[in-house]
Amino acid sequence: MATADTLDFLDVTKIEPRLKHPTIFKKFDSLQGGQAFVIHNDHDPKPLYYQLLGERGPVFDWVYLEEGPEVWEVRITKKGGEASPTVGELVAKDYRRAQVFKKWGIDFCCGGKKTLAEVCTKKGIDQHKLEQELNALPDTAAGRALNYNSWGPDFLADFIENTHHSFVRQSLPAIYEYTTKIARVHGGRHPELLEVATTFAGIAAELEDHMRKEEKILFPYIRTLCKVKQGKEALQESPFGSVENPIRMMEMEHESAGEGLENIRAITGNYSLPADACTTYRLAFQALQEFEADLHQHIHLENNILFPKAKELEAQLLG
Repeated sequence: MATADTLDFLDVTKIEPRLKHPTIFKKFDSLQGGQAFVIHNDHDPKPLYYQLLGERGPVFDWVYLEEGPEVWEVRITKKGGEASPTVGELVAKDYRRAQVFKKWGIDFCCGGKKTLAEVCTKKGIDQHKLEQELNALPDTAAGRALNYNSWGPDFLADFIENTHHSFVRQSLPAIYEYTTKIARVHGGRHPELLEVATTFAGIAAELEDHMRKEEKILFPYIRTLCKVKQGKEALQESPFGSVENPIRMMEMEHESAGEGLENIRAITGNYSLPADACTTYRLAFQALQEFEADLHQHIHLENNILFPKAKELEAQLLG
């Protein structure tokens, strides 16, 4: 591949199993900001992504160059220097851009840490046409959108909890009932519904635990940081060290939920209804699409706006 000729190349298949991850981490740590290398493997190296994210944090870009079934190649770039804005950052500055990204099938929430160039390369999108559409958004509409980026972290956390967390809790029981019922009634003719029901049940359980951790641990700490800045409280040591630690975990869980919903959309053919779809079938697919749309905005507000604000605020207070 062309990338192998221009970038440092690491053939993981030739490395002793117990030395694979240490070798990759050593290679990554040796990079300067903006530098990259390509790993070649015989299976999807996604577990490495989570390990790298967990141990080094969101300081790298991960772009698939080949996605199997026999050859997998990923370009890993260490962030640094004057980086191009990510998709998430673009939406954080103007949420109207989210509709453009949705039209092109671009994930701006869980996958919001990728640049336009990376996304276009992976999806085979004409970057020039995409940029033209983004630039064509009229200036007059910007004022009608809520400027989430101007909100304080504490107010934003309250909004997320009272709006999106509430929506998730209200939606989960009905969607679980719908997906379970259509899997039981229509699963014989449409076996993908069995996977839909199982996948959604897993997403529901994960989100319930996820929201509890945010409401009991992360969000209270963010509100405390705001009170410290206002001089209302003294800064005390948190039980989890830096706020980056729980944020890192929340981002990983966001990605898991996003991948689950993306899988549901894929196996249902973008929620295409068959000729024999009953009312519950239609309600289930409509509710799933509404749930997915809300979760995209929910995750965007956290990953791309709230979490960066919280990390910046903590850094300021710690000097």
